[in-house]
Amino acid sequence: MNDTTDRTPARSPDRSPDSAPGAPPPLRASDTDRDRVAQVLSQALSEGRLTHEEHTERLDAVYTSKTLEELAPLTADLPGGNPAAAPGASSAAATPTQPTTPEDAELLASATGSANIIAVLSTAERKGRWLVEPRTNVSTLLGSVELDMRQALMSQNRVVVQTSVILGGVTLVVPHGVEIENRVTSVLGGVGIEKDRPEPASGAPKVVITGHALLGGIEVKSSPDQRHSCC
Repeated sequence: MNDTTDRTPARSPDRSPDSAPGAPPPLRASDTDRDRVAQVLSQALSEGRLTHEEHTERLDAVYTSKTLEELAPLTADLPGGNPAAAPGASSAAATPTQPTTPEDAELLASATGSANIIAVLSTAERKGRWLVEPRTNVSTLLGSVELDMRQALMSQNRVVVQTSVILGGVTLVVPHGVEIENRVTSVLGGVGIEKDRPEPASGAPKVVITGHALLGGIEVKSSPDQRHSCC
């Protein structure tokens, strides 16, 4: 009886054109690897390190990449290193802003989950290099609060600003590319979000503003990142 079993050799995994003969095939990229790279690119856009055209071009390349070798060049020139350089890359790469100095690393390690900012018949502000906790509670009565996030280190990609504004005001300044979600309930007050803001990219850092404004107002401004010689 003739043996009709298919003995066609199995197809070898795809190799890079530059791979040496006998070298192991490049490691395949996972969805998690691609998401990590996309987050680094989104942060670079919000910091003004990439233009919208550059970000779009690189993001398209992220989701068509099959291997870690193809992902590596996309973030090689950006802070935070290359989160897809090896399997099991550090989970810190998933944070929107990467600590680039020992001081930044210490600041990120100090995160407690929430922060309270209160201004009663007074003013309060956060600016420069400060840590934006996952949740920031802002309360003001006949006072004002300014949160300038252009140089801030965000503890995660999505943060919440919980407001209680009574006969006062809150000003929030964010870099271009950051998404704003307004969930504030206003009574004889309001939330003003600057028009003509650049459209945030998919996966960009998000600031959710919630709470209430009674006879008070919340103003959101967008500005290019103006940080000094710091990430």
